Amino acid sequence: MKTKTLLLAAIILLQISCTSQTKKINGLSFVASRDTIDAKHINPAIKVNSNYVALMPYSYIRDIEVPKIQFNTNREWFGETKNGLLQYAKEFQKVGIKIMVKPHLWLRRGGFTGDLKPTTEENWVLLENTYRDYILTYAYAAKELNAEIFCIGTELEEFVLNRPKYWQKLIKEIRQIYKGKLTYAANWNEYKKVPFLAELDFIGIDAYFPLSELKSPTIKDFEDGWKPHKEEIMSIQKKYNKPILFTEYGYRSVDYNGKKPWDVDRLEGNVNLKAQADALQAIHNQFWKEEWFVGGFIWKWFHAHDKVGGENNNRFTPQNKPAEELLIQLHKQ
Repeated sequence: MKTKTLLLAAIILLQISCTSQTKKINGLSFVASRDTIDAKHINPAIKVNSNYVALMPYSYIRDIEVPKIQFNTNREWFGETKNGLLQYAKEFQKVGIKIMVKPHLWLRRGGFTGDLKPTTEENWVLLENTYRDYILTYAYAAKELNAEIFCIGTELEEFVLNRPKYWQKLIKEIRQIYKGKLTYAANWNEYKKVPFLAELDFIGIDAYFPLSELKSPTIKDFEDGWKPHKEEIMSIQKKYNKPILFTEYGYRSVDYNGKKPWDVDRLEGNVNLKAQADALQAIHNQFWKEEWFVGGFIWKWFHAHDKVGGENNNRFTPQNKPAEELLIQLHKQ
């Protein structure tokens, strides 16, 4: 009896320990490529102690005047298709890395997806019907993979705000297919307005909040910049009692990277490797210890690790930069 009691106590202590040490989502936004992937493409993700990847099957609208969504075609790279998603996911699952399926829409002739707003009812219906086909295709794929998270859309503000009943119905359809966790990747200035947050498991935010006007902010500067945004995030979290997930977060390795962190188009700018690392340290300091925060997916990570990033690169990827070494440490915490 004494042995059984001690064994039971040990099991309970182990359960408590495991619960208290549950890791956050330390995810990478894994960029699709022309190629299949194998262990050599995955090993760098393992090295930075990532436990999740976001895989991003793409669709596109050729002409926003006729907003028909096309997807899973031979015009896309392999990694952007359904077969590519399945192949990538199964390779990551072999090494225990979990999956978020995160479909992205691309406007072929330019423009921001958040501004997509048809001008006629006929075009709204075309957009809705083709988007439904797209998303349900990947809901079935997420089900097949037993993916942990499915993201129902990425940065579609006008679509979401103007057609809330459509989205409510779509979420119900997705739930009938896919039984894992649902989120929606709202842009940083959109998330408070999303009308269906109560229907999701995680409140998803693409966290490109403006933090500092300085050329090379310190960690403290970045953290000070987070204060008002964090309070607003906390208020939304309390209102809906849902965990917060940063469906994307990241910073360029460039001067003034805290001013408009979302700015992918600015080609000029001196490389600033320290600013990128300091920004990542600050966001981890502010969020990764909060109980209501489940983690995030860094933007972005390429499959050909030895050919990207580096000390002369001013883009988002942390690969082959001090930021990559920092992630190794942050993801251990």
